[in-house]
Amino acid sequence: MTEQVDVVVVGLGPGGEDVAGRLAAAGLDVVGIEAELVGGECPYWGCIPSKMMIRAADLVAEAGRVDGMAGTASVVPDWAPVARRIRDEATDDWDDTVAVERFEGKGGRFVRAGARLAGPGRVVADGRTFEASRAVVLSTGARPWIPPIAGLAGTPYWTNRDAVRTEEVPGTLVVLGGGAIGVELAQVFARFGARVTVVEEGPHLVGQEEPEAGLLLAEVFAAEGIGVRTGVSVGAVHHDGTRFALDVGGAPLLADRVLVATGRRVDLSEVDVASVGLDPATPLPVDDRLRVAGVDRLWAVGDVTGKGAFTHMAKYQADVVVRDILGDDVVPADYRAVPRVTFTDPEIASVGTGERAARARGIDVGVGTAQVPSSARGWIHKAGNAGFVKLVADRGHGVLVGATSVGPTGGEVLSMLTLAVHAEIPVDVLRHMIYAYPTFHRAVEDALRDLDA
Repeated sequence: MTEQVDVVVVGLGPGGEDVAGRLAAAGLDVVGIEAELVGGECPYWGCIPSKMMIRAADLVAEAGRVDGMAGTASVVPDWAPVARRIRDEATDDWDDTVAVERFEGKGGRFVRAGARLAGPGRVVADGRTFEASRAVVLSTGARPWIPPIAGLAGTPYWTNRDAVRTEEVPGTLVVLGGGAIGVELAQVFARFGARVTVVEEGPHLVGQEEPEAGLLLAEVFAAEGIGVRTGVSVGAVHHDGTRFALDVGGAPLLADRVLVATGRRVDLSEVDVASVGLDPATPLPVDDRLRVAGVDRLWAVGDVTGKGAFTHMAKYQADVVVRDILGDDVVPADYRAVPRVTFTDPEIASVGTGERAARARGIDVGVGTAQVPSSARGWIHKAGNAGFVKLVADRGHGVLVGATSVGPTGGEVLSMLTLAVHAEIPVDVLRHMIYAYPTFHRAVEDALRDLDA
């Protein structure tokens, strides 16, 4: 039997859940299909619990900065309240009952199962076939990529999910991968007492950011006792039933735990996108309304589009998809000013195009930089004030094409820079704004002066 419906949403992560819920609330007959937890990676294993961990670790660090500035203080880090808060407040002990009921309360029908396409507009799940008259939306996300290192498979390595679930801090931890997830969790566990080493194959940490950001973070990590090994490949991993040993050249790295944080990959083979003529090993080819090229009634949202593996990207795309399916006015998706934040201490935030990429595109590049410790607010802040603001301008058009904000509130300072890039606000207008004093964002004004030089 084939069930006729209006819309099928496969994958109820942040973007898919938003699409399914809003379309159901609009009165459409919507079937939402999810094999794991409704809400996806972000609320259960990603953004929310990891930032709770970071918040706790930052409090530990701030307590250590009291000496010499505000008296004396001592703190004994304790992981137990962190683990308890994650279970009680963030993940509901990894139970999505509330999320399922929220969706069904809007009129949607929920199916807990894997799903696969069976041609345009057709989805098979839980032994049932659904035919969508208006749309099928794919939002199945990405999975951790486990590198093919000899000996790694079969060992009890961690992914981010294991790190978030842990109720104990390991004595020693090796983090494979110096991207956002790797460096955030490395700093968290180090601040709670683990001896941590980050191993990154690339030349510096947070490789998608400006090189200056990775170099500064390495300096901060060194000051905190976190080992950093860049430009290093792991030849093999051994586990003797108790401890890990990693071959990295010279003496092996020993650890109680290994966290694999080498990135995430999209694999659409389980969804059988080949049944509609698509390559399961590559992101889905979408237009500026998130319609999948060449396939009738198929839209995509989130990681599967290859436009950025961020919750805010999935939610942004979800709004475009909902409006398009409902026939409302649509502002086409625009990816010129995609913001991202790595929530280390200091925060590393960026938007748009970096200096190297801008030069590769043939842009007449201008660069302006300001150091946060040299700003009034940075001087006031003192302990924990590392950071900088870097602006990348297109001189020919007189606008910013990218920016990086590193500092105690780097992600918040980024907001004005995201607006500047997105709205193409002329640099001359930015130069003549009034910047509140003394604030961290005032460093943007200093960077604009440097851009003039």
